[in-house]
This record gives sequence, C-alpha cells and structure tokens, in this order.
Amino acid sequence: MAPRALTSDMSAPSYMQFLPAEALAKLGRCELLARGVVEGFVSGKHKSPFKGFSVEFSEHRQYSPGDDLRNLDWRVLARKDRYYIKQYIEETNLRATLLLDASGSMAYAGDAAAPRNGKPCSKYLYAQHIAAMLGYLLVGQQDAAGLVTFDTKLRTYLPARARASQVRAILETLEKTEPGGETGLADIFHDIAERIPRRGMVVILSDLYDEPEALIKALHHFRYRRHEVLLFHVVAEEELTFPFDTFTKFRDLERMENLLPIDPRTIRATYLERMRAFLSDIESACGRMKIDYVRMNTRVPYDEALSAYLMKRR
Repeated sequence: MAPRALTSDMSAPSYMQFLPAEALAKLGRCELLARGVVEGFVSGKHKSPFKGFSVEFSEHRQYSPGDDLRNLDWRVLARKDRYYIKQYIEETNLRATLLLDASGSMAYAGDAAAPRNGKPCSKYLYAQHIAAMLGYLLVGQQDAAGLVTFDTKLRTYLPARARASQVRAILETLEKTEPGGETGLADIFHDIAERIPRRGMVVILSDLYDEPEALIKALHHFRYRRHEVLLFHVVAEEELTFPFDTFTKFRDLERMENLLPIDPRTIRATYLERMRAFLSDIESACGRMKIDYVRMNTRVPYDEALSAYLMKRR
C-alpha cells in the first residue's frame, strides 16, 4: 500500500507536503496505464510482449509435442485439419521512470501561477507535485516507479521499484532537491535511455529549454528503445504571453546573471514568434513519434491539470 495523504496531523513527515489530501481526492479512481506493451514478469494490468496463457488472445502457432491440449483450437482443426495452439498476451506490471528537470529555469514563478502555500507556484514546485502524485498513483496500482533528477548531469537516479517504500524514497528525493544550474536535456536523455533496462514508460517533466533539434533526437532515442513517452511541458503563463510592458530587468536563472533593463515592447513580437515556433516544433515532433505531449501551464492548479489529463487518457 502507498502512504496515506497528508492530513492535519502535524507529526506527518515534511515530505508529505507533496501529497495533500485535497489533491489526491481529485485523482479519484484515475489510473496511469500503458497504451502499448511493457516488459515485466509480475502479474499486473498491462500487456506484455511475452506470450503466455492468461487473458487476451494474441495469435495461433502450430502444435508441438508436449503442448497442453486444452489450448488446442478445435475450430481451426475442423476447418484446416491441422493442430494449432491458441496463444494469449500476458498481463504484467508497468515500470515507469519519472524524469524531473531540476535546472535553474524551472525555478521561475510568474505572478499568474496558481498559488501554493500562499505564493505563486514555480515551475519546479509544480513539476515536483506532479511527480509525487504520479509516483504515488503508480505504486498504488502495483506498478513500479523510479525518479531521475538532473540539470546538465544526473543528480539522483532511483531505479523503478514497486514496493510501498519507493513512494517515500521518491518524496524524500523531491524534498531535498532544489533547482539550479544550466540545462542539458539532450545528453541526459541519451544517457537515461541506455540505463533503463527494459522497455516501459518514461515520464518527462521539464520546460524543455534546450536546442530543439538535439532535444527531438534525444526523445527519439526513448522511442527507439521502445519506451512509451509522456512529456509534460511545464510552462508559466508569462512565458507564453510575455505581458511585460514597462522597462524590466531580466535575470538568467541558470547562470544567475543580471541583465540590463530593457523595454519589453521592443522584443515582444520577436519573442512570441520564436516561442510559437518552438512550441510547434516540439509538439509536431512528438506527434510524429507518438509521444504524449501535454502542456502544463502553471496558471492551472497542478491537481486539476493532472486529473484532467488522466481522465482524458482513459
């Protein structure tokens, strides 16, 4: 069993802040199920590529001495006068790896973001909550969840596990990780694609600030390894609309460099054009690769956005 959500009990561990009861209540009976096959050997809810004799018919194969006669297809025998065995797709457990971008740009919290603890929610805090809820959901449905945090290098790597204590390990890792440093998505994704031992599900939580061409190639690496990929593109409202209209000082949150004040009206049109092109390139590439692309605007509370996606995914 996964741990219970945080209540008014003041003795609850601090990491339980990522699983507030009101947020989990919105998930209701939602599940995160694989749409394709996954590799595993434990009985579960997902289709496995390994042939067995369990739930869903897959194909016929010719009878071999020693096969169980109970699985003979007598209709095929009557029609073709040949012996064929019915094979079925086994059901197995899902192994999901959550990839959390902990680079400096994820620390941005615009004024339009949904509040959390009385302050606008940063992109990183937003992604932390989604990762926590997905980990809780996966382990609760007897699947395995792992967590990777990174910037230009791997910070933490928790291999996917299905035991209840894995939820605590994920929450503790989330609590002690702070955003900072530059972004290196492409190299990290190539590394992780080779580390995951069997195909399963890869869930990415990031603002995706990297070179689009390199990023798309790295996403393709996951698909080449036959993983199902969910991409939660976490963005702030201000990044989409650029509402600034007075001289503003912008700071690079990854290099922590202050820039000179500029008039945002002089760059708004160019910025919005490039942002639209960036979003279109990523979303189109995901469509071609059959990657679930989900834009998460921090203006919408994370629990509402996640539950809406899971309901739509059914």
